[in-house]
Amino acid sequence: MAYCRQEGKDRIIFVTKEDHETPSNAELVADDPDDPYEEHGLILPNGDINWNCPCLGGMASGPCGEQFKAAFSCFHYSKEDVKGSDCVGQFRAMQECMQKYPDLYPQEEEEEEAEEERPADPPQGAAASEASAAKEAAASS
Repeated sequence: MAYCRQEGKDRIIFVTKEDHETPSNAELVADDPDDPYEEHGLILPNGDINWNCPCLGGMASGPCGEQFKAAFSCFHYSKEDVKGSDCVGQFRAMQECMQKYPDLYPQEEEEEEAEEERPADPPQGAAASEASAAKEAAASS
């Protein structure tokens, strides 16, 4: 015999093997696009920005969250021919804020420089002597 138990917002239903043998008569309800608990993408059905979207990587809630929201909102709602061209001030403010927190917001250039500074694997064996001979030949000409 099946029974239910309520735990907070969840309803737990226990069923028997016999309950599973009969076809279900459950009616599926269409998803409510305005359900605040339903996961949405970056843009909500009403056109607003979903600041809780995981695609933003927490940018909206970090130490520069307000600057990020201002810049992103400006860009999203921009009506300029070159979208976002009216948002330079907001993006500059966001960039200035991010520069105050280099550990949280590393610059792409810094990441590329760190990769370039790593020494390449030195050539081994005959390849090493061929490389040094080629360098000497180039230097003498």
